[in-house]
Amino acid sequence: MNSEVPSRVALFATCVVETLSPTVTESVRRTLERRGVTVSYPRPQGCCGQPAWNAGHLEEASRVASQTVRSLSQELEAGTDVIVCPAGSCTTMCRVFWPEMFELMGQSATADQAGLVGSHILEYSELLHRLPSVPSAESGTRVALHQSCHMLRELGIREQPPELAKRAGYDLVDWLRADLCCGFGGTFSVELPELSIAMADEKLDALDAVTPDLLAGCDTSCLLQLAGRATARGRPIPTEHLATLLDRAESMRELGTP
Repeated sequence: MNSEVPSRVALFATCVVETLSPTVTESVRRTLERRGVTVSYPRPQGCCGQPAWNAGHLEEASRVASQTVRSLSQELEAGTDVIVCPAGSCTTMCRVFWPEMFELMGQSATADQAGLVGSHILEYSELLHRLPSVPSAESGTRVALHQSCHMLRELGIREQPPELAKRAGYDLVDWLRADLCCGFGGTFSVELPELSIAMADEKLDALDAVTPDLLAGCDTSCLLQLAGRATARGRPIPTEHLATLLDRAESMRELGTP
């Protein structure tokens, strides 16, 4: 992919973000527009197919993903430079697994199209890190950052999220289990709930030791898993997507809020 700063970006919001954290899409749009990027929202867009793919339902996964592939492909044909996705797991599905999935279905033409689309998709922090910085208000908020599995192990994204949070004036706390799996894993948490809970608890035990003001991350599904388990343990903690975190700091600077 071209490393130049894009002028036109299409936002692939993902079904999880659209359904459970729709304000994240607005934060993504605002933070990109502050950096001079024009953002479009292609319709129709739907699921990347990851839940069905992980559950072994190949036909269902390819069927729902094909609509998204077509929609995003049309954006590229219209001159869009980059597709941004505010979810590491969905970015991984698109970039890494789409071509394999469609080839397994015997859909070579769609596999080629999906490969092209996937090569233009960047995870949110991955894209924002390439863009110019925007002045932010110093907040003093102590933030623990969860680094999700797909971003670390499939996309190789490690430094971008913490660097962006620091640039925005947040005080990042060292967290021993920042890179440990949260235990969600889509269908994993349904099929193996006891193990899923144990993995979340191990992370939260480490989090309790550093007492941050909030927990941030780049995957809404991970944040939901950890927030739900923290509440169940009787020690709830606020959670925010990185895009919302950055948007707030930049908005406070614009408004002159100390």
